[in-house]
Amino acid sequence: MPVIRHTVAMAAMVALVLFGAPRAMASQSDSSLPQEVLRTWYQLSLELVRHTPTYSPPVASRALAYLGVTAFEAVASGSGELQSLAGQLNGLSAVPPRETGKTYDEAVVVQAAMAAAVKNLFSNTGPSGHHAMASLEQKLRGEVSNGQPADVTARSEAYGQAVAAHILAWSQDDGGAVVENMGFPREYTLTSGPAHWVPTNLIAQQQLPLLPDWGNNRPFAMPKDLACKLPGPIEYSEDKSSAFYKEALEVYQTKQTITPEQTAIARFWSDDAMLSPTPPGHWVSIVLQILERDGMPLDKSVDVLARLGIAQADAFIGCWQVKYQYDLVRPITYVRRVIDPKWEPLLNTPPFPEYPSGHSTQSAAAAETLTAALGDNFAFEDATRHGDGLKPRSFASFRAAADEAGISRLYGGIHFRAAIERGQEQGRCVAAYTNALRTRK
Repeated sequence: MPVIRHTVAMAAMVALVLFGAPRAMASQSDSSLPQEVLRTWYQLSLELVRHTPTYSPPVASRALAYLGVTAFEAVASGSGELQSLAGQLNGLSAVPPRETGKTYDEAVVVQAAMAAAVKNLFSNTGPSGHHAMASLEQKLRGEVSNGQPADVTARSEAYGQAVAAHILAWSQDDGGAVVENMGFPREYTLTSGPAHWVPTNLIAQQQLPLLPDWGNNRPFAMPKDLACKLPGPIEYSEDKSSAFYKEALEVYQTKQTITPEQTAIARFWSDDAMLSPTPPGHWVSIVLQILERDGMPLDKSVDVLARLGIAQADAFIGCWQVKYQYDLVRPITYVRRVIDPKWEPLLNTPPFPEYPSGHSTQSAAAAETLTAALGDNFAFEDATRHGDGLKPRSFASFRAAADEAGISRLYGGIHFRAAIERGQEQGRCVAAYTNALRTRK
């Protein structure tokens, strides 16, 4: 990242800490404070995703899932309506219970749990990120404890930290806890043959593909045998009458005739690592905007965010398993080899196999999960990329947004149509397991 961009980005995080935290608490009966604490930590997390080098889309999805489960379990432990996810998510045991008959403050519990989880999940961020986390923790801790009895504050803080510690301990053996070399293997044997992935740029680190073992990670709600598998892609061929050639020709011709609206769609959903909150962060951003717009209560907020995080994390695990099973060549490689050696796609091609489309898979999973949680034909405006100079876009439903996210990859020249459509199928399969979770008593 250029130094100027990095400095501006870090300044944005510090500004969030100083000016984006909850308003001063008028009284301990202010029921909106826990929700504001929740949203503020999530907002900082999206900035950390954007500016921490190891946070590629799969890695971001994992962190956001554990963050969602932490918040949910912290709140569910004191709720008469929420049902713990222990015993429902793979390998998750019950969090420590609250002391019977003792008073807890929900804002303090949420603050302590989120602070502990974020600091752990983003422990490898840079000095400015650590400063932002420490400053936000100090600011929010003062807000939520203002006027509280010392024993209630201490008890609530200790409990929130205990919940976070329990969830983080569970995360350590899922296969994704350690990401070295930004996720690129130091040794890897590329599959021979024209149908398979080869490097698509000259960056030395990216001559081997990103996170080839991510598909072996333990999923959250999806069965451990990764039930949401896909059939293979269209059979590779360079014959001009073949289905594969026609798919590649569609990608090529789309770029040649692309409209301003298609260009805007491609760039809005590009969600590149280090330049955006990544695809999973984009959908979390959508939900944060909705939570604030609609004044959603705490129990509903943590429920929706946990489900979204789980669905997206499982979608990336399932998608990555299929990507490396079939190891399909990218459009840029095929088009330059077979159709036009000088062709350039609109978007930069990510450094991993093509089939299926990760954005399509996780967006479909997100859309189905949010539709089940909030309803069909749920209209919203998405201003996630406004800070990057991209105009907000409006959608009539979550599925409409997911469809646009999917086709954006064709407009961007980085995916064939089959990878988009099959990815959406896989995402819907993943979401079914998330939607089956019981979160209400």
